[in-house]
Amino acid sequence: MTGRLWPRGLRARLVVAFVLVTVLGAAAAAWSSAGSASTALVTSTQQRLTEGIAGQIGAITPQLRYPPDQGALDRLRAAVGADTLVTYRNLRSADGADTALVTDALRTAVRTRNRLVTERITADGRPWLLVGTPVAITAPNGARTPSGIEVYAVRDLSGVERQIDGLARSAAGTAALMLPPAVLLALLAAGSVLRPVRELRDTARRLAAGDLDARSPPQGADELAELTATINEMAESVQASMAAMRRMQNDARRFAADVSHELRTPLSTLTAVVEVLATTADGMEADARESAQMAITETHRLVRLVEDLMEVSRFDAGTARLRVEEVDVARAVRDCLRARGRLDRVGVVAPDGILLRVDRRRLDVIVANLAENALRHGEPPVSVYVSASREQVRIEVTDNGPGLPEQVLPHVFDRFYKADAARTRTPGSGLGLAIALENARLHGGDLTAGNTDGGGARFVLRLPRRREER
Repeated sequence: MTGRLWPRGLRARLVVAFVLVTVLGAAAAAWSSAGSASTALVTSTQQRLTEGIAGQIGAITPQLRYPPDQGALDRLRAAVGADTLVTYRNLRSADGADTALVTDALRTAVRTRNRLVTERITADGRPWLLVGTPVAITAPNGARTPSGIEVYAVRDLSGVERQIDGLARSAAGTAALMLPPAVLLALLAAGSVLRPVRELRDTARRLAAGDLDARSPPQGADELAELTATINEMAESVQASMAAMRRMQNDARRFAADVSHELRTPLSTLTAVVEVLATTADGMEADARESAQMAITETHRLVRLVEDLMEVSRFDAGTARLRVEEVDVARAVRDCLRARGRLDRVGVVAPDGILLRVDRRRLDVIVANLAENALRHGEPPVSVYVSASREQVRIEVTDNGPGLPEQVLPHVFDRFYKADAARTRTPGSGLGLAIALENARLHGGDLTAGNTDGGGARFVLRLPRRREER
């Protein structure tokens, strides 16, 4: 609930926090001032009342006779004013019903302390001030002795309470008046803080979008300026690193392309020699024939590796192009397997009449790589399933082997990746699946790897259909 009530935006949070601090500070100052003024008002009123009562008593007491009679008590009560109680032993003179508010605690305090005592109470929802004092007899020599007369006065403090309420309302009004300027100041402060933050956000978005030249000029000398300078330094470092990486990638691509191109001529010559060697190998002795067969196999493997490297370099350079023609997918799959002598080892389930505009040579490369991979690393039966929908054509290649381990799945299309690091002399180049994926993407499709429910590997090629093919 707290997360929902508290605003999410940084601007809103800054404004709310600034307004709260300002208004609460103004309210605290106003209430503190009101409290101090209220205390001073009550204290001054109490002092004025007690001094007035003491002065009235002091003015009449020299005229009294001791011990006093009822008439003397009445004159003393009349001199002090309304709501006054005067007692002397069993004599009592009262004026006003409010004298009933005089408490036993006040009387006991007056008698035991033998001096003026005050007490504030609340009765019937109204505040009252109780004043009690003994009357002393002053001898000619200045000595003062208790006379036994006690005077108790009750004074209403409702007027003082109304003044205190007025001070409280004034304090609340002062706090309310601070709200509009506080909001305005908060908006201005938030704007000055958020402006560089927004610039940093925009710069970060441009960097994330690939614009490594994006920078934010530092403004001022505060923490935001330091953060801006740090982000600019980070962007410069990333830009330098990316530039160095691009140079390394370009050098690597150029190296692979140049090496592959330079190897074509000697490999062509070597291939011709190997073909001649192959025709004469049967007449050689066993050891020589075995060496010749090994040379022939490795030469063919080297030729395929160079061809794959040249194909990869074309993908990296962005020079690979499609030669699109209308192809019967089922016939293309069977022709691919037949040309490589795999049709008897791979089952094909493909309805005729599925036409697709693709580069036939690249489709042949994809199917051949997937079939060879299933035959080499899986177990029979290996099957190819072709199906079509309005949106795409799907070619699925499955085997009955152990499947792809979980740690291998994320890397099956990586270049030169081999699941078993010990198999460094396998016939494959480690580029077949990577080339198949690049060819699928060149058609606007995709190639994914996974496992069947029975445990074998499954590769699924998806190629989009154009409108005229549907």
